[in-house]
Amino acid sequence: MASNTNKADDYLGPPKLKLRFPTKKEREERERQKQLDKEREAEEKRLKQERDEDAHRKLINAVRRGDFKSIDTTKKRAHNGGDDDERKRSALEQEQYDRLREKHYGPDMSKTNFVPKKKRKKGPKEFNFGWDDTEDTRDAQFYADEELRNEGTDRLRHLLTSDKQFNVFSDEVDRELEALKTADHIRRSDKENGEARARDVMDSYYRARDHRNKPYRHMQHWSEKPLDQMRERDWRIFKEDFSIATKGGSIPDPMRRWRESALPSDLLDVVERVGYHEPSPIQRAAIPIALQGRDIIGIAVTGSGKTAAFLLPLLVYIRKLPPLDEISKNDGPYALIMAPTRELAQQIESEARKFASPFGYNVVSIVGGHSLEEQAYALSNGAEIIVATPGRLVDCIERRLLVLSQCCYVIMDEADRMIDLGFEEPLNKILDAMPASNQKPDTDEAEDVMAMTKFLGAKTRYRQTMMYTATMPPVVERIAKNYLRRPAIVTIGNAGEAVDTVEQRVEFIGGEDRRKDRLKEILQSHLYKPPIIVFVNIKRNCEMVARDVRAAGRNPVTLHGSKTQDQREAALEKLRAGQADVLVATDLAGRGIDVADVSLVINFNMATSIEQYTHRVGRTGRAGKSGVAITFLGSEDNDVLYDLKQMISKSAISKVPEELRRHEAAQQKPTKGGGGKGDFGGRN
Repeated sequence: MASNTNKADDYLGPPKLKLRFPTKKEREERERQKQLDKEREAEEKRLKQERDEDAHRKLINAVRRGDFKSIDTTKKRAHNGGDDDERKRSALEQEQYDRLREKHYGPDMSKTNFVPKKKRKKGPKEFNFGWDDTEDTRDAQFYADEELRNEGTDRLRHLLTSDKQFNVFSDEVDRELEALKTADHIRRSDKENGEARARDVMDSYYRARDHRNKPYRHMQHWSEKPLDQMRERDWRIFKEDFSIATKGGSIPDPMRRWRESALPSDLLDVVERVGYHEPSPIQRAAIPIALQGRDIIGIAVTGSGKTAAFLLPLLVYIRKLPPLDEISKNDGPYALIMAPTRELAQQIESEARKFASPFGYNVVSIVGGHSLEEQAYALSNGAEIIVATPGRLVDCIERRLLVLSQCCYVIMDEADRMIDLGFEEPLNKILDAMPASNQKPDTDEAEDVMAMTKFLGAKTRYRQTMMYTATMPPVVERIAKNYLRRPAIVTIGNAGEAVDTVEQRVEFIGGEDRRKDRLKEILQSHLYKPPIIVFVNIKRNCEMVARDVRAAGRNPVTLHGSKTQDQREAALEKLRAGQADVLVATDLAGRGIDVADVSLVINFNMATSIEQYTHRVGRTGRAGKSGVAITFLGSEDNDVLYDLKQMISKSAISKVPEELRRHEAAQQKPTKGGGGKGDFGGRN
């Protein structure tokens, strides 16, 4: 036991190895060698990439030149993996690198003696063009003919670079190459007629290509296409561009340009002479529908060109009727146009005469402010078209100065305004006085173009009724339901909103004196060209504000309900002639007064409703021109602040001021019966 213990004590464990750390110089040498190896590998990678890019570039150029011999050579070199000398040189460098590594770092312990079973390598594939030897054109005479070769390569280059005819998803290049090869083969095989046959092949290809490219024409904008190439998608974009919405049975496509419409050429000549260069959105949509004999409800903002939208189809309609003679003129007019105010009626009369006079048609207006004897005399001469206000027209019918026995075309312009003025009962009386014999059936036949345009007798057609309005209150809907048959509904923009050409501004100004000072400041700034319209809410404020306008150096005229018809016409004539530059008016002028080129509307008092506000600001920004509307607000206007904020926020060119945005009354729609007007409230 003792001997064994001594032996165990004498054991000192395994012999200690003497570790040798590399010197600083050796470490630096190793790092330098590693850096050299990395640089050499990067250089080899860069050279290989350049060789690959050069080979690819040569391949593309060969295809574009039609040099198929070069393609074969290029492909073969690409498949063979490059030059043999380069491959051998790379193997030699790798062997030298392995020897140096083994010398300095010792053998690689991760290597094994395992030798995997060798796999049979597949040889490089020959590029196959897909034709037999008789079709091989690498040595074709076609490519020796410089003129013909240039023609083909230029055409191919155009295909490769043209955005309109070539895209990465098509195989048009392959088709043209195939056609060129076929043409060359025919030319070589047929010495007598080969040239002509080859050209026939190419002509056939080009015709087929044009036919294939036809479907891509739909990518053009509708304004670049002929009418017969318009697709459903184009019409949808067209309607979106002009904010046109239609519903109600079969609706024809809108009118893109005047000359593309179904209007007679002589009427289009008159349209051009009058100065209508481009149709407005309501004209584009409503005229094609009206020419089909359909009833129409047109919902459009103020100043959208509604007058011509119903006048032009009206003239086409009555041109197909027999001319009035000494007997038939006593049966009344062919067409009746009703407007809410005498000013609007006279404006429509003036516009209608521009279009009707060249064709010998007589237009007569029946409005208040003129004696019945004078208007009876005008009616005694006969008139194809009558423009009237409902109240005076009922007077003429009841006094038997006028009958509507042959009236077959009825237009109600600004129907909502007529209802606001209390004309619902007169409208019903007038429409009930129409003959029932030509009333349309309330069936699908009312949407049939052939049925609605045919004659019911020697000179009778179905009555066509149109209603144009800016809003659709329930009373207007009831009238439309009673007297229109299966109407087409045309909406331009958003009903009840101001036009996008009017910049709407609001200013919170309390007190009459502060408003007068601000009004003078605006007028004396001379930022706005005349004419200018200033709206007030009550008649007695008209003359007062007019004095302040005159004190600001302007020449005003006034318009309100206490003015006689002659005074109204004289005031408007002064404004149009430039003798006056500011019109101070109540809401009487809010609708129906057409003063051209109004640059500014000032609401000295805010309107009592948002609808009336819309009609006021609609006096500017008409016929595509821009305008500004400035509204003074006070505590008496709380009832309309919510609707006003909503309307301004929908305008693309107007901005809601912070004071209106945060105003307590503008946060929610007020309940009926709350709030009242202050000193400037009231009606006309």
